[in-house]
Amino acid sequence: MKGTGRQIAGWSAGIFLALSACTPVPDIKPQPRPYSPVQPTVMAPPQRSEISFALEKYYARMQADLLANNLLRTDRGGPDTPFNARQLAANFEAIALNDEYTSLNGQYVAQTTPSNLHRWQVPVRIELEFGPTVSESIRATDRTTLNSLVSRLAQASGHSIAVTSSRPNFHVLVLNEDERRQIGPRLAEMIPGIGQDAIRSVVNMPRSSYCLVLASDPANDGAYRSAVAVIRAEHPDLLRKSCFHEEIAQGLGLANDSPYARPSIFNDDEEFALLTRHDELLLRILYDPRLAPGMHPETARPIATAIAYELMGEDI
Repeated sequence: MKGTGRQIAGWSAGIFLALSACTPVPDIKPQPRPYSPVQPTVMAPPQRSEISFALEKYYARMQADLLANNLLRTDRGGPDTPFNARQLAANFEAIALNDEYTSLNGQYVAQTTPSNLHRWQVPVRIELEFGPTVSESIRATDRTTLNSLVSRLAQASGHSIAVTSSRPNFHVLVLNEDERRQIGPRLAEMIPGIGQDAIRSVVNMPRSSYCLVLASDPANDGAYRSAVAVIRAEHPDLLRKSCFHEEIAQGLGLANDSPYARPSIFNDDEEFALLTRHDELLLRILYDPRLAPGMHPETARPIATAIAYELMGEDI
């Protein structure tokens, strides 16, 4: 997570007049009827609520404040953000071998807990969906964002990741406030057995949460088989793009954040808006064939450390 009617079918019966053959019937010519065209029913386009417009202004101010403080960087990290193999390995453990949220008393709360390694084994098929009130300009921007991002994720991980509308297993929903609050039944369709705790986390998402992702491991074997990312359409372009980068990457298995990860989007300090070289290396480690879904942290840690040193060209 980033940031903190029924249809009624009707019919009319025809009325018929039966006449006896022995009774003469006068020749009556039908009289023309005045033409009265049937007016088509015009459905009013869906409208955004005042709450949604207020949130749009709020997030615009927030993005402006972050940029004014030299945050939301869009570079991949540079000379001012060095890191070594030891730091990369430690960050992988913190981000890939821990969960950011846990279910407690009927709701998801921020609480880091150790976790077995999670990733996808099957190809990731991502579908982008928009709420009815999302503007065409946002749709066009977000399609471009997703296509570019998916190419980077596939290259970094070496895993099959593609944008498609055919049998998707990773849904990315861009919704305005009222659409998100009504998304519960749709979530249940996309992730069978999702549970009410997870649905409430989406429907009741607080203003402090910019976006979130839910990933499902139905066999409890560490292999994700479906996921849903929910992104607020009220965000300005850069915050929205940042949500795409973080939530989809987290939905691939980098589930946690760490205050020590730098340069990285997996850090709630908002220094970086987009995936960095450091983050791409985390994905490379996660999808290395020497690791496997369901590995315990104690088993995965030394393997991931060896891979980190290889990638950085350092000796252990």
